[in-house]
Amino acid sequence: MEFGRKADFGPKPVQVGDERDVTIEAVASKGDGIAKVEGFVIFVPNAKVGEKLKVRITEVKRTCAIAEKIGEATV
Repeated sequence: MEFGRKADFGPKPVQVGDERDVTIEAVASKGDGIAKVEGFVIFVPNAKVGEKLKVRITEVKRTCAIAEKIGEATV
């Protein structure tokens, strides 16, 4: 084990610009909706639990992503 080495979290299942259909599963402490894509957390501002949305990924971080609502999911 090496100390001070950043963990490699591997490839992300989403990239900036991707459009995905998601279901909001929970709400974070700051009020953002939480969805998951292949277990990867996506925060969606102004979303409510149970909403089925089409979102566009706007930012990808090491362990999560931020997305904006662009419509209703086509599920």
